[in-house]
Parts: sequence; structure tokens; C-alpha cells
Amino acid sequence: MSTLGVPDVLHHARITGVGGYRPERVVPNSEIVGPIDSSDEWIRERSGIESRHRAAPDETVVDMSEYASRAALEYAGITADQLDGVIVATVTHPFQTPGAAPELAARFGSRAAAFDISAACAGFCHAVSVANDMVRVGTAEHVLVVGVEKLLDFTDPTDRGSAFIFGDGAGAVIVSRSETPGISPTVWGSDGDKKDFIAQRDSWITLRDDRELQWPAIVMEGPSVFRWAVWSMAKEAQRTLDAAGVRAEDLAAFIPHQANVRIIDQMAKELALPAGLPIARDIRTTANTSAASVPLAMDRMLREGEVQPGGLALTIGFGAGLVWAGQVVTLP
Repeated sequence: MSTLGVPDVLHHARITGVGGYRPERVVPNSEIVGPIDSSDEWIRERSGIESRHRAAPDETVVDMSEYASRAALEYAGITADQLDGVIVATVTHPFQTPGAAPELAARFGSRAAAFDISAACAGFCHAVSVANDMVRVGTAEHVLVVGVEKLLDFTDPTDRGSAFIFGDGAGAVIVSRSETPGISPTVWGSDGDKKDFIAQRDSWITLRDDRELQWPAIVMEGPSVFRWAVWSMAKEAQRTLDAAGVRAEDLAAFIPHQANVRIIDQMAKELALPAGLPIARDIRTTANTSAASVPLAMDRMLREGEVQPGGLALTIGFGAGLVWAGQVVTLP
């Protein structure tokens, strides 16, 4: 019997480029407080959010992905024809099929393997894990990973628990073959029993059958999500450090999903992160961009000089599902 030929050598992988895109229009809290009978002060105290970006009506998930991807390719110093894979993490591409990734690849004239991942706010870290494995086993040499959301299209502006949370944007990285390891093993998991904590209000089939229903916006049980994220995700973040063989004092940055400043601060406390360690708080002016939040925050920290290339960053995403994923990565 013939034996299948499989790779017998593993390669290393690392992030070699990063890019971000925030839509031009800035929406301050003052524009959204009326329908939810709230105030700028209440939103800032509850979430840390001061403003968010809103995509133009005709600006698509693919459009935003393209902007971020071009910046990531330039940062990495490669061209699109060198890509072997394109992975787009999103829950707001408005088509069940085809996915956003093949269209994005086509815009670069690429015929690379291209597919979408749906893991909500953890989608980017899931996609980095898949890209890392592709490079490690030799399936790919360069993989474009994009986290992108047009969440304000799926937000109920009258829902007090979620109307102020979300924003639009895209972040991208290039995962490439490397001489040294730059992406740790992924720690990930799911807790589907808590799927109602963050969910689309109604299914598309329900909407089809009952035309009197509201648009199926994404809503959440804020207090339940807060407790779950603070107490469960700090433990998963510590497991991520342990899997990487890294201590908190070895980190150059902590870049968690930008869900809520209070969650970020409490996680940092639970992890006993060193005083003065740069911690991403991009949420203040970008809000929660779900799959886009980690790469957008990484891009800003590097671009503004808050962190330097070559340091270790703990990244973790968590959200609807409920699902989570985290890695320690070497900053590009």
C-alpha cells in the first residue's frame, strides 16, 4: 500500500506586517445618546468609549479590508502575488456566500486560497492560528489575515445595552515563514451554553417568515458578558502565557480584544502585569470592532511608537459563541 506524502519538516512563522483602516467619519457619543436616553459621561464610565468610526453607506467589508491589507503588505515588504493564502475574519459580510476573502484576493489579482472565518470578536486570533499552521507545515509562505467589521450596520440604535458599543474598521497582518519562532501555540476554546450572551437577535429564516420583525441586530447581555470576560478570560490569557513559556514580565505589550476598558483593566490586574507595561486601549476612539480590534490596536501601538518591533505581545480575542483564542506573538 502506498503511503501518503506529508511534510516531515516544520517551519517557523511570525507576523511580518500590520496595517489598519478606520473609516473617515467619526461618531462621538453625543450623536447616539438620544435614542438610548443616556449621556456621554455614562458611556465613558461604563465602557471607556469616547467615539467610534462609521463606514460610509457604500463602503463594504471588502473595501475596508483592502485598505488595511495594502498597508500590511507594504509594512511586510512583499507584494500580493507572493500571498499563498487570504483569511478574512468577520461576522458582518452581508452575504452567506460567497465569502469576503475570495473577492479581496481578486482585488490584488491573487488566486491564493481564500476563505472567511466566523468567530466574532475572537475571529482574528483564530485566523492567526490557522495561518500559523499553514506556514508551519509548508502549505504557505505568506498568508494575509484580516479582521474586519461593519458592525454599525448590525446595531440597534435604540438598544441601551449595545448601541454605544460597536464601531467599524479593519486590521490586517501578514503571517510569513521565519527563521525563528514568532507565534506561540494557540490557547482557544468555546462555551456554547452561553451563546445567548451575545447574539444576532433573530435568524435570517425567522426574518424571512415574519416581515414584521425588526432588523436582526446583534445584542448582548452586558453584565453577563462582563463577568464572563473578566473572570474566565484572565485565566485563558494566563494559560496562553504558560503555553508560550513566557512570564508577564517578559512582555512588551498586552493587546486584548477591545471590548470594554473596565474588562481590559481588570484582566491586567488579574494577570499581575508589570506597572508601566503598554496596554492597548484603542477602544476609546475606535469602540468595539469585534474581529478587527486586536490588529487595529496593534497597528496603532506600533505606528505611534508606544511599542517597538521585536517585543513580545500577549493577544487574546473573546466574544460571541462564546469563543476565545489567544497567542503570544513577536511584534513586526
